[in-house]
Amino acid sequence: MLKIAVLISGSGSNLQSIIDAVNSKELQCEISFVISDKNNAFGIERAEKNGIKTYIFDKKEYKEKLSDTILSVIENKVDFIVLAGFLSILRGDILKKFEGRIINIHPSLIPSFCGNGMYGIKVHEAAIESGVKVSGCTVHFVDEGTDSGPIILQRTVPVYYEDTAEMLQKRVLIEEHIALPTALKLISEHKVELNNNKVKILK
Repeated sequence: MLKIAVLISGSGSNLQSIIDAVNSKELQCEISFVISDKNNAFGIERAEKNGIKTYIFDKKEYKEKLSDTILSVIENKVDFIVLAGFLSILRGDILKKFEGRIINIHPSLIPSFCGNGMYGIKVHEAAIESGVKVSGCTVHFVDEGTDSGPIILQRTVPVYYEDTAEMLQKRVLIEEHIALPTALKLISEHKVELNNNKVKILK
């Protein structure tokens, strides 16, 4: 069974989508750890309610030691790392030791509205301002760049003329809650093949 560590920074709604998929037996995996880089992240409460081991390493306190601290907890204990609304950037040894085994969900259709400084509501504000007619979310592998790793899957939503960033954010979040468990299911079933920076989904 695939063992994962889920890294969060906020409410943990994407974490909840994974928990729900595991509890319903739709997803055959074990959430071994939930780790937050913020002291007041509600996602920690979600994890504790489900008996999942939790850690809080506040980024203001750990700073450049954050990635190494997370690695010290999870190394040789999990198969994959899932970034589910995790706002810190992983650096150093953790990227090498978990190469090809870290995924992230981003609230846009990468390569649009991503990269440094593009997170949370800012992504949707940028989409609205640009006038795009379609947005969505992307699950991708994590590499040394920001939102630059190979794309596993994407889900789309329409962008309406009347939309505010908040309205678009809610619509995209619904798709995030489908996309992340779906990607994990594909990975757990060995249906994700990575070749030359491109992902093939096996039948």
